[in-house]
This record gives sequence, structure tokens and C-alpha cells, in this order.
Amino acid sequence: MSRRAFALTAAILFVLSWIFPIVAGLVKDPTRLPRWWGTVDVAVAFMVAVGACAIPGLAHENVDKKAEQTTYRIYRSSLHAILAVGILVMLAGDRINWANCATGFLWRTWLLLYILPWWLVAAGRPEIGRLDAGW
Repeated sequence: MSRRAFALTAAILFVLSWIFPIVAGLVKDPTRLPRWWGTVDVAVAFMVAVGACAIPGLAHENVDKKAEQTTYRIYRSSLHAILAVGILVMLAGDRINWANCATGFLWRTWLLLYILPWWLVAAGRPEIGRLDAGW
């Protein structure tokens, strides 16, 4: 499997893994979820973690200044998500079961941001936006 195919597969698994904390946060009674739900959640989370551990190994030597600048730009943009989550917490309040979903959101977000420069290189997309935009 090529580096790019591996990176894209990992990205698809990552996006699919977000379904589990979203559903866990939105259901009123998590015990009503099917029995297999937890098993599939853990299996997908394990595959995401394995993929995330492999991606830096695939692209470690190739992270250049362009990939670093793109990563920085994405980090700066993603800071707005913290404000958006704060607004979501205030507006959604008790309609979301935060205890069931916050941990899942936090580790997935941390992992995504941690491997981002390597993932960009492995996926073959080291440039997002203009590099001379002057951050």
C-alpha cells in the first residue's frame, strides 16, 4: 500500500471513529445502544491509533518547511474550534451527555493535531492555502 493510500485510509477511519462519541453524546440512554457498539468503537479506535503511530514513520524524513508552515496555519485556524466548542457547550447544555463523549473528542482531536505534519506529507498535500499569506 502506498504512503498516500495509507494516509487516506487512516483519515477515513479517523472520520468514521468520530461517529461513536457523537452518538454517545446525543443518546439519552447509552445502555440502549446495541451490544456490539462498544466493541466496534474500541476496534475502530485501535485501528486509528495504529494508523496514527505508523504515519510519522512513513513521512518522518520528509517533513519540510512547507509542511510545517501548513501545519502551523491549520493549528492557528483550529484555535477557533475551542471558541466554537465553548459556544456549543453553552447552547446545547444538557441536551448533550458530555461525560459520554468528551474523552472521545479530546483524544481524537489531540491525535489528529499531533500527527498532522506527517499526515500532510504522507497524503501528498503539504500545501494548504498560500504560504506567503504572512502569518
